[in-house]
Order: sequence, then C-alpha cells, then structure tokens
Amino acid sequence: MTHHHEHAHEGHHHGHGHAPASFGTAFAVGTALNLGFVVVEAVFGFLSNSVALLADAGHNLGDGLGLVMAWVAYVLSQRRPSESFTFGLGKSSILAALFNSVLLLVAIGGIAWEAIQRLFHPEPVTAGIVMAVAAAGIAVNGLTALLFASGRKGDLNVHAAFLHMLADAGVSAGVVAAGLVMMLTGWLWVDPAVSLAVNALILWMTWDVLRQSLALAVAGVPEGVDLRQVKRSLAGLPGVSQVHDVHVWPLSTTETALSCHLMMPGGHPGDTFLQEAGHKLKHDFGIGHPTFQIEVDPSVPCPFAPDEVV
Repeated sequence: MTHHHEHAHEGHHHGHGHAPASFGTAFAVGTALNLGFVVVEAVFGFLSNSVALLADAGHNLGDGLGLVMAWVAYVLSQRRPSESFTFGLGKSSILAALFNSVLLLVAIGGIAWEAIQRLFHPEPVTAGIVMAVAAAGIAVNGLTALLFASGRKGDLNVHAAFLHMLADAGVSAGVVAAGLVMMLTGWLWVDPAVSLAVNALILWMTWDVLRQSLALAVAGVPEGVDLRQVKRSLAGLPGVSQVHDVHVWPLSTTETALSCHLMMPGGHPGDTFLQEAGHKLKHDFGIGHPTFQIEVDPSVPCPFAPDEVV
C-alpha cells in the first residue's frame, strides 16, 4: 500500500513492507521444547556433577528465554500502528535481542568462573549421563531449528533463531564428545575445558547480536544498507539535482525506514515517480518505508541541507 501527501512543495511517499509469515506455533513449540529440556539438563547436570552439562543448560535457558522474548516481540510487531505508537511496536524485536544478549553475557560470566575452579580442582563426572542428556539436546535443538527452517530466508528474526538452534545442536554434540573422552580416558579436566569452549562459542555468537541490537536500538543504519550507495541511487533519479537530509533507521529487525529531501527544480514529479523511487529502494536496499520531501526552488536554502544537521 502506498500513500502520497502533498503540502505546498512537499511530497511524501510511504511504502509498507509485507507482514512476515506466521511463526506463532513454531515459537510456542520451540519454547516449550527448550525450556523443558533446560530442566532435564540442569537436574542431570547436578546429578552427574558435570559443569559442562550445567554450562549447556545455562546456554539453553538463555535460548529459551530468548525464544520467549522473540515470541512476545513477534506478537507485538503484528499489532497495527496506533495514535500512541504511530510506527507500531516493531522495535520490540530490537529490545528483545538486546535484553537476551545482555542476559547471556551475565550467564557466561557465572559459568566461566565455575569452570575455571573445576580446572584447578577436578571432580568426578558421570560421563554416561552427560552423553545421554547432551544427545537428547541434539534432538531438541535440531527439531527446533527445523521449525524455523522454512522462514529463514524471508525474516531476519526467524533466520537468527534457525541458526542459533542449529549451533546449539552442535554445542550439544561437543558435550557428547567430552563425555566419550572422559569415559575412555578418565581425564576429568575435559569437562570444564569443554564448558569453557561452549562459553567461548556463546560469547562469539552473543557479541555480534549485542553489537547489532545496540546499534539498532539507537537508530543506527541497519547492517546490509550502504548509506553512500543509497545516496548515489537517490541522486541518480531523473530530475533530482541534489539530495540531502538523508536518514535511514530500523522500524524493527526486519523493516527499515528512510526520509530525505530531494531537490527537483523541474517541479513536483508526481505520484508515479514517488512510487517507482520507493520500489527501487525496496528492491535494491530492503528499505520498505521511504518518505521523500520534494524541494523545487534552489534559491530557497533548506535548514537541513548539511548532512550533519538533524
């Protein structure tokens, strides 16, 4: 749907992206599977005295809470804009990602401290239980990943959930390998060493999410959008002599907005130009909500002409 409003010499065009496919059931099933498995893994982690299993349980708890937050954000993002929230609640997905990344970093610190203590003071571990529970984790995380597989190419949130669950299946496989090594060699240090390796993987994955969510939370240009190319594309539109006051910001983790001023001395270009320009931005840069202000008199200075002015 497109809307065009014209006031004096200003023209505005808004292009709205399509709502993502429904994954409410996938979130519900995935959340139930992960949180249920966390309880099982934590119980057997204590029974087997395995810090590696507890580390994976902490990781899966973060994933479960992450799925809950992503689910809530997904539901909120489907709500229509209102007079109080004129862009809707799509940014809740950004806040969810930020909250989850911080939560995981806290969990990483606690698990790493315990693992380091165990390296210096190894304790017996029931390797068979560790292997059995971690093997179940491969199945749970693999199934959860499959729930999101069909939508991984059309929704960034779903794609992130798919990759995270797939990586978790790999982490559980590492715990199985650690249990096998301990069973065959009796090397107790393998258990805390694997937990530290799991922590390193979680930290690597979480840091990127934290960095991106922080940038999006303060209205940074989304990754994958090259602002210089966007400006060049706008400047190359027919009839445009100058482009300024260009702003690109996220409406959610899947939607991007743009506003800019286009100097067009030939006069207002009409609705067809606005629609075609909006389609080009959507096709080339994934920007689905552009707003253009048309200026036609070069002798009238624009107070927002320098790029550094906001």
